[in-house]
Amino acid sequence: MNPIDRHAAWGPGLAILASMVSVNAGAAWAKGLFPAVGSEGVTALRVGLAALILLGIVRPWRFGRPARSDVGNLLVYGLMLGAMNLCIYRAFERIPLGIAVAIEVTGPLAVVVLSSRHARDFVWVVCAGLGLWLLLPVAGATQLDPAGIAYALAAAFCWAMYIVFGKRVSTLHGGQAVAWGLLAASVFAVPFGVAHAGMALFTPAMLMGGVAVALLSSALPYSLEMMALRRLPQRVFGILVSSGPAIAALAGFLWLGERLTTVQWLAIALVIVASGGAAATSRRVGGSPADASITDGHDVAPDDLAANNHRVGGEAANPTTTPPA
Repeated sequence: MNPIDRHAAWGPGLAILASMVSVNAGAAWAKGLFPAVGSEGVTALRVGLAALILLGIVRPWRFGRPARSDVGNLLVYGLMLGAMNLCIYRAFERIPLGIAVAIEVTGPLAVVVLSSRHARDFVWVVCAGLGLWLLLPVAGATQLDPAGIAYALAAAFCWAMYIVFGKRVSTLHGGQAVAWGLLAASVFAVPFGVAHAGMALFTPAMLMGGVAVALLSSALPYSLEMMALRRLPQRVFGILVSSGPAIAALAGFLWLGERLTTVQWLAIALVIVASGGAAATSRRVGGSPADASITDGHDVAPDDLAANNHRVGGEAANPTTTPPA
């Protein structure tokens, strides 16, 4: 293999790795801001700043008003986006990053599996269910805050609904859907942040911290993912990004000193296997939600649902990749 071919083979994979590192570095940075303005304040900063930036870039009003039939779906899409960010940040407050992300990605996984008619996908349901069982208090092996687990499960549900309704508004082109969706998300999330943190939210230090979170969790990973998606098959992309929970756990350890038990690592590994397996065995069917990759997707744009789809701002690309968190 000559150097050019070697670069072509490794480049997209390294871009995906860098994207996931960036997303989780942003999550760790965001968690560091919680003592100052709370999870509600950080959510307001991320979603609010992302909405302002994207509205300024896309200017969706240039395309006229959305059709009446799209308005309801856009509102639900935006509500799910805002609620997903709020819930996952509240989960980050209470449980380690890796565990929260492992629970959250079961939302996109459920969309993929439920969209399939293959009995083999039941294996991934069992695998993910066993991983969740090991994290829940019923397993008796972990000491996790039940509220943190509940918020992560709520984020998983919101992520699943975000994908479903993102598909419904994917007919809007030019980034309109994600721009209007982020506006709706900010209308939902910003009042929570202002009510909790007050004027502390608007100090220069907090605004700069919010910009850093938006760049690390949204702008940079989205750019890297788009570059990788041009060269990687969707299935390979989905398998690679399925390692997101493990990278989140490593980020929590390196930046926040979060240590997981052997059982918790096993649970994360089971969820990763389920996500990667679902991505590897899924079949592309006309851009259905089943095509969504399973990663950390908090700001994803519906336009990319047609191409693949995470993560805010996690993202006019894969709703399952960089979800807006």
